Order: sequence, then C-alpha cells, then structure tokens
Amino acid sequence: MRARRIPRTCARLALLLLLTAAALLLPPPGQLLASAPRGADPPAHGTGVPAVGRTWPVGVRPRVLRGWEPPATVYGRGHRGVDLAAAPGTPVRAVAAGRVSFAGRVAGRGVVSVELTGTGNPPLRTTYEPVTPTMRKGDEVTAGEVIGTVEPNGSHCTAPCVHWGLRRAAAYLDPLTLLPPWLLQRRPSRLLPVLGVPVPE
Repeated sequence: MRARRIPRTCARLALLLLLTAAALLLPPPGQLLASAPRGADPPAHGTGVPAVGRTWPVGVRPRVLRGWEPPATVYGRGHRGVDLAAAPGTPVRAVAAGRVSFAGRVAGRGVVSVELTGTGNPPLRTTYEPVTPTMRKGDEVTAGEVIGTVEPNGSHCTAPCVHWGLRRAAAYLDPLTLLPPWLLQRRPSRLLPVLGVPVPE
C-alpha cells in the first residue's frame, strides 16, 4: 500500500510546484487584458506596436526593396519607412481602419496619411507616397479600402515603388510591425479546391 502511495504523492507534489511556478511567472489577469485594446492583436515583435494590419498596402505579398533603417539621431541618416515594389497605377490600400489625416501634395509628390483607430494616444499614423489620393482629409477608411494609386513619378526608389511609413507623434517606427505573422509569410495561404465552385480569376 505504501509503495503505491509514494508515486501519487510525488505526482501531486510535482503538479503543485508547476502550478506555483506558473502563478509566480504570469502577470495578474487584469494586467493581461489591459496590455492590448479589445479586439486587437498583441504587440508585434515586442515593439509596442499593435499588429492591427489586415492587408499589405499594395499587392498580396509585395517585394520589399528597402527596409526600415532607424536613424541614430533625430536628424541622422536612415530610412524612415519601407519601400514596396509597386507599378504605377497600382491601388494603394489602408492597412487598417482609421481616418485620413492628410491627402495632398508634399514637395511635388502625392501623400496620404491615415490615423489608425484604437492605437493609443497619440494614435499611430501610416503614410503612403507617391500616391494620387482617392480620399479626402477626414474620410473614415476600413482595412483594405483603396485610398489612392501609385504615381508614376516622385519615388526615391530605383524601381517603381510606394514608400510606406509609420509614426507615433514624432517617433518613426517600422511599419512591418503592424502586420501579423500570417501576413508576413512569403507564400500566401492556399485553400483546397471545392468541387463545383469556379476558381476566381
């Protein structure tokens, strides 16, 4: 009888130690709920930027011609955004829901900025250029909604592209952190064919 009770006692002790360790390592439940807005994904890559993006600005998975290179100082050299390959006339979409805060021309190129809904105070703001706007300042946009088209001129890229930026107040951030991991995959997900249903063109 005693020989059978010893393994059970050890198992109960091990379970008790495991639960105690978990309770010590996890934050209180209220803190977990307060860490992100309701309905938002958790912050991406530990940057404090919520992964609220639901689509790429252009295409399905565009080629990144140049990534984000944060400057060492406020006025230092760097690349304050991401350059995405996009042919002139390509539709540019809002990556997440928000409100157009600017739609016009800056230094001869078209620029559209969108303040993203539910991203704190001050809110995150995405910028797209060179883009011919199809929206006006104050317009509400949904994720994936077309906000303009890529202009043929005004890009600083060697190949046609759209520059996508992200800021919170004066701080520049990596716009790719807005996208959840499933959107960053190199290969888009493919659904199995359904018999009798035509393939979309």
